[in-house]
Amino acid sequence: MPLKTLSHTSLQQAAHWYVQLNDQQVGEHERQRWQAWLAQSGEHQEAWRYVERVGQRFAPLHDDTDPLASSQALRSPGRGRVSRRSALKSLLILTGGSLLGWSTWRGTPLSDTLSRWTADLATGVGETRETLLSDGSRIWLNALSALDVRFSNRERLLHLRVGEVLIDTAKDLDRPFLVQTAQGRLRALGTRFSVREENGQTRLNVFDGAVQVRTVHGQEQTVPAGRQLAFTQHGFEPSSVAVAAREAWRRGVLLADNLPLGQLLEELSRYRLGHLGCDPRIAGLPVMGSFPLKDTDQALRLLEAALPIRVEKPLSWWVNVGPTV
Repeated sequence: MPLKTLSHTSLQQAAHWYVQLNDQQVGEHERQRWQAWLAQSGEHQEAWRYVERVGQRFAPLHDDTDPLASSQALRSPGRGRVSRRSALKSLLILTGGSLLGWSTWRGTPLSDTLSRWTADLATGVGETRETLLSDGSRIWLNALSALDVRFSNRERLLHLRVGEVLIDTAKDLDRPFLVQTAQGRLRALGTRFSVREENGQTRLNVFDGAVQVRTVHGQEQTVPAGRQLAFTQHGFEPSSVAVAAREAWRRGVLLADNLPLGQLLEELSRYRLGHLGCDPRIAGLPVMGSFPLKDTDQALRLLEAALPIRVEKPLSWWVNVGPTV
């Protein structure tokens, strides 16, 4: 079950039980209550597995233990804090250090993780990367992004596999500057622009010059400076005003101009290890302002001071943002 299909309530309940079971004083009665909750639905079981995966990734690395016994350690009565930590360490060795483990702990599709591992240029959680290309063009890769550079005598091509790139092109009259995504191809007409590929859609923001877009199925449109355009393989959405936030992240700033809180937190989660959840009751709250991407704790404090919300951290790697009442 994909992470986005799990309810906020189930995830919060799973986090609660994780805290309870990692208490050294936990008793058999509490374990039975947890098992009863777990048996109530498949969604509870999936939420628990997700919390375990995140916990395994952040578990303290202390004592060694038998890897074959690790998967049962958190559920077994009569064990203290040390044995549970040992179990988590072994699970980290078995899954967290592997490509699959790294991908699945945060619900990231394995295909996206593979893209970042095999691409020419890639970034991880909270990482941005600036690169000067051989033609003098400069690009900035946003967090959790990946692209390939394919320059030849005939063209300059970037293949954006996943994520977002900001591009400041250099002039070269003999070689067009192209960006390929799964939804189509973009041709820069002497320009500065950003391209984001996510969830089956490409979103273009043009800050200078113009960009010509051609979808996989042949529809074409030219986007001038100051406009943004989203498109799929089959066509375009109506264009709108370019969003300054799609350029501000390069400076380590998350800009919000009436941005729904849920969307802001989803963007912030790209810069923060662990789980960052938002209660659906407050997800639509409009947010204005600028927030530091390099200090997500400070960003959360600013949000808490400005909005009727409460930031809860039952675990260092599990953060929930909910209403004040």
